[in-house]
Amino acid sequence: MAPDTRFFRYLALICHTLLIVWITLWQFTFTKEHTYSVAFILLFYILPLLLPYWGVLKGKPYTHAWANFVVLFYLIHGCTVAYAVPAELWFAIVEIILCTGMFVGCSAFARKRGRELGLGLKKLKDEMNEEKARFEGGQ
Repeated sequence: MAPDTRFFRYLALICHTLLIVWITLWQFTFTKEHTYSVAFILLFYILPLLLPYWGVLKGKPYTHAWANFVVLFYLIHGCTVAYAVPAELWFAIVEIILCTGMFVGCSAFARKRGRELGLGLKKLKDEMNEEKARFEGGQ
């Protein structure tokens, strides 16, 4: 694994881990009034982050790619809280920073590691030439 690929892997892994810890602390420790039940917090705040975690730990490029879809929920959450709840502005800023780090790390790692492993998508032109050759060769 190339050094820059390894850097983005660790960026994604560290930010993902810290985001899980941060959201858990924020919802269970730092919030003074609990408007949601524990089950709701676990189901909608913690569980989505845990779904791709094993694949991120294992360094799987595909998991890093789809983990970006999960982290976008938390980015939207952080931006909304930063705008709407002034008392929790700094909690939201930390969440936004961790989400941004995870997004950049996951995106760059998935791209770089996918290329290293030869998992990239074929260009449309190459795909069409192969399909054309397959049909012309069959006649």
